[in-house]
Amino acid sequence: MRVKDVMTEDPIVVKLPGTRTEVLRILVTKKLTGVPVTKKDGTYVGFVARKHIFASPTEEQLALLVQKDWPTTVKSATVEDAARLLVNGDLHHVPVVSKKKVVGMLTPADLLEVVQKKDVPTPVGELIRAPCVPVYEKTPLKVALEIIKVAKVFALPVLDKTGKLSGIITDRDIFNQSHINGSIAISDLGLGETEDAWSWAGLRNVMKLYYEESRIDLPKINVEAVMVKDPVTVFEKTGAAEAAKMMMIKDFGQLPVIDMNDKLVAMVYELDIVATLI
Repeated sequence: MRVKDVMTEDPIVVKLPGTRTEVLRILVTKKLTGVPVTKKDGTYVGFVARKHIFASPTEEQLALLVQKDWPTTVKSATVEDAARLLVNGDLHHVPVVSKKKVVGMLTPADLLEVVQKKDVPTPVGELIRAPCVPVYEKTPLKVALEIIKVAKVFALPVLDKTGKLSGIITDRDIFNQSHINGSIAISDLGLGETEDAWSWAGLRNVMKLYYEESRIDLPKINVEAVMVKDPVTVFEKTGAAEAAKMMMIKDFGQLPVIDMNDKLVAMVYELDIVATLI
């Protein structure tokens, strides 16, 4: 199977010259976390993701935010080669380029279906790569966000007072609580209520930036008030194909892994599952 068989064709791009605000508007309205950057004639230049904007929050020129050496792939590449590129580079977006033009986009989610179709039996317990960072359900929301930032993860499993898994919380769940002050971001981006039917889910993709700039605040509540309770889980012996299927159905990028006593063992992420294709 080739990249052309699984990629998303004709992806959204941003063109030079451009601004940070223009990119943020696209990330919000299209519910994206990154986009390829091209010249006016469509020639591929590089990629800009949330992390590039967060790293230079005062930089407005797109030309100074774009990462020009961002990895790319081609339509004829095998899904195994694509998986290797994603996993080894810890990437969540890879532009597909043909004759210097962007013709597609590849993400870990695109390869989950391949894992399922191949019926990969490898137990998820053998695929864990990243350390698991749990949080207590009474932890203040602001503290949980700092843990996410320091640990460089996007989701935290939540434990109750007995040490059992009681929920899961993501950075998006946290920023969903800042919607009252989110009007600041809405105003800055010039978003109207009817424009492209943009949703709060899209705005959460960039709310971290406004939080870091101290322009929005979070309510003084604990994690348990926001977390997703009784989250979907997998066992250590659950096969990679089954885990991939669950991720696709639920649109999750991660799943808590538990043992036979319902005790948290680890978190398994999309890229961990994709690694079975290498």
